[in-house]
Amino acid sequence: MLERLNPAARALVALIGGQICLHAGMAGLRLAGPLFALQAGYGAGWVGVLLALFAAAPIVTALQAGRLADRHGYHRPLNVAVALVLAGGAVAVASTFAVPLGAHAPFALLCVAATLSGAGANAGLIAIQRSAGRSAADDGGGPGDATALKRVFSWLGLAPSLANVLGALLAGALIDLAGYRAAFAVLAVLPLGALAWARRVPVEPAAGLAARRALPRTPLLRSALELARTPGLRRLLLVNWLLSASWDVHAFLVPILGHDRGLSASAIGAILAAFALAVAGVRLVIPWVAHRMREAQVLSAAMLWVALVFALYPLTLGAWSMAACAVALGLALGVVQPMIMSTLHQLTPAERHGEAIALRSVTINLSSTLMPLGFGLVGAALGSAALFWMMAAAVGAGAWPARALAARLDARRAGAQ
Repeated sequence: MLERLNPAARALVALIGGQICLHAGMAGLRLAGPLFALQAGYGAGWVGVLLALFAAAPIVTALQAGRLADRHGYHRPLNVAVALVLAGGAVAVASTFAVPLGAHAPFALLCVAATLSGAGANAGLIAIQRSAGRSAADDGGGPGDATALKRVFSWLGLAPSLANVLGALLAGALIDLAGYRAAFAVLAVLPLGALAWARRVPVEPAAGLAARRALPRTPLLRSALELARTPGLRRLLLVNWLLSASWDVHAFLVPILGHDRGLSASAIGAILAAFALAVAGVRLVIPWVAHRMREAQVLSAAMLWVALVFALYPLTLGAWSMAACAVALGLALGVVQPMIMSTLHQLTPAERHGEAIALRSVTINLSSTLMPLGFGLVGAALGSAALFWMMAAAVGAGAWPARALAARLDARRAGAQ
């Protein structure tokens, strides 16, 4: 069936398939690891440390992964990513044999597994997103074509949702049927499917890769700071951070608010599922209307919409009203990722797209690592309603920097013509 598609579409399908395999291995480990730790007698605080490592590892490794993708294209970084996630799964398997070694041996190995798996999945994501942006140039629009970029990243945005579902279902079923050791073993080999999909991704021209490898090796931090001075990029990263924090605060507060409202666990799960379905649904629609969407205006409108939903959330009284807010929020947040990725690729030089994606990744993972702690402190002091309203004010204020991106994008497009 893939042979019926044009080369750019086949490459995109292969990138999506590769990300699903790679991300599902990490997502399954992110569920199974904490459950194994809880069974071993570790409390919620230790589980929080374990979960934080999945996001903390990419903060340290993302910039190197971005440079690797810029200099070597798709296949070598993907091989490294698969090796890291597979190694993480293997270490998790080893943790099931380490119980006789002492109370802390299994948990220490799980921490190593989380670090390896988180770093690998993020390195693969950077390589995949960079290659997806390049495939947009082969989809009829040429380099920097905004409509093609929005379409490509809308389709690619479905992969993490599908991978999260696959990884969680597979991990849960295997744990119940065969135990943690078998679950870790299957999750460890799942990323190998990404290597099979990679055979359908074209190799980049050797001349272009050789030219990028010949560029001076500026220290990573200095290179990132220089890239951050690209006109419009810091504004985009601020918008991205506010929207990423909106995902985190929603995932953090909905269970708390639902518990306060006396909702069952299944009702709270259904509310979060409604949010995820709304995200996926809007990304399915975007490719058909991408030519009518201007990135800056969509981002600005989405941020105002998110602010309104956050302002209303604490006023909800039951499951149905919370679900309605979740759907409204999912529609807004689902549309922004393709807009951000399209803008990122238009603002930054083509030879540094991997590094730019890595810089975005650092801000997202830093937020995911530190913000839950801040949410907990503010929520404990002021209550969940105050935290919703504070985020509403912050995201609403971010609509103005988002709208200001329009002038920068117009200038870049004019310069490219």
